[in-house]
Amino acid sequence: VQLQASGGGLVQAGGSLRLSCAAAGRSFSLNFMAWFRQAPGKKREFVASISWGDGSTYYADSVEGRFTISRDNAKNTVYLQMNSLEPEDTAVYSCAARRGSHAVAPSNYDYWGQGTQVTVSS
Repeated sequence: VQLQASGGGLVQAGGSLRLSCAAAGRSFSLNFMAWFRQAPGKKREFVASISWGDGSTYYADSVEGRFTISRDNAKNTVYLQMNSLEPEDTAVYSCAARRGSHAVAPSNYDYWGQGTQVTVSS
């Protein structure tokens, strides 16, 4: 399975960005997709996840109400719509996939895409 993330960039506080993560290969074996982020000097943290099957979604408290994760099964692509961005959202965002159910620990994910930088200026 290969994951390809895209859509990062530089935005002012209060602005929006949409990240995409396309899955290729044996993607039918995947159950959950997630976004994580890692800011300089900090640990990688869970942002949001979604089930390929029933579309169940989960969010970190820090992004609840501002970020929306969605998926397009026909395109094998997951999106992260980020609104009302804050400087604290600045990080490298990575998508990940796993065969199991929802999880927040990075170690529980089987596949990772490359990161995409999101920078929010104040």
